[in-house]
Amino acid sequence: MNTQTSSPSREIETIAMNGFAMLGLNLLMLAGCIAVFIGTLMHMDHAYGPTDLQIALLIASPVVFAISVVMMGGCFTLQPNEARLLILFGAYKGTVRRSGFFWANPFYTKFTKMSLRAYNLNSEKLKVNDKHGNPIEIAAVVVWRVADTAQAKFDVADYNRYVNIQSESAVRHLASSYAYDLGETTDSKDEITLRGGGEAISAALLKELEERLSKAGVVVDEARISHLAYAPEIAEAMLRRQQAQAVVAARQIIVHNAVSMVEMALGELSSRKVVELDGERRAAMVSNLLVVLCSETNATPVINTGTLYN
Repeated sequence: MNTQTSSPSREIETIAMNGFAMLGLNLLMLAGCIAVFIGTLMHMDHAYGPTDLQIALLIASPVVFAISVVMMGGCFTLQPNEARLLILFGAYKGTVRRSGFFWANPFYTKFTKMSLRAYNLNSEKLKVNDKHGNPIEIAAVVVWRVADTAQAKFDVADYNRYVNIQSESAVRHLASSYAYDLGETTDSKDEITLRGGGEAISAALLKELEERLSKAGVVVDEARISHLAYAPEIAEAMLRRQQAQAVVAARQIIVHNAVSMVEMALGELSSRKVVELDGERRAAMVSNLLVVLCSETNATPVINTGTLYN
């Protein structure tokens, strides 16, 4: 079965004529037609009737007047960061991007005006599942603008709606491609996550948006996550898990540093021969030092008036 694929449209930038010059010419033509018509009537000999020249002038003046009125409709203005697509009986002839007062063929469809300004799209909070199936809420900010007016006009039905739909799809796909945060389900501590990815996540979102929106002649200037949180139904449980993970990580650091300090203390005592410790006394000292260093509360010293053996 043969399938036909439409080729993407391409913008053709064109330059329209100076509107003030054409406006002045049209006004002169209108004034001249009125003057010729009135003058011909005033100089007509009603007794013998109009001459052939007078008849020609009486017919030509209204025709030229009507043509001048039609030509007046070719004037249009453009503000900065605006463009007009010129379409003649369904055929695309070009796009005017310069700001100012211009004139073009009055039969062009000049009402096809398009803004080239940057738009700020704030997506709604979307409820999706991250890479590991955790329900989360995510929203993004996308700054975009029209780069190719022909593609935006002819290749999609409504480029504003197209941008909204594709932006939502890109955010959903991004959320399902990464884990929300580092945890027991992540493969590595170096894994990029939605919560800690920062610039990497923004770059990934920007790349996907550019691929999706290129068909509509739209370029994306900036894209970033504006809201990220666990879904309300699991937020409390995930918060407790994060707090537990933080406590465990802190304990690991405390124990690691305490062991290093105990090792250093025993080494200094042994090298300086401050005291000779047998195995039992070393174990007792290690125990006491670890209790002091790892305890969450201040240690209460106990003075031993005897020995370790009685």
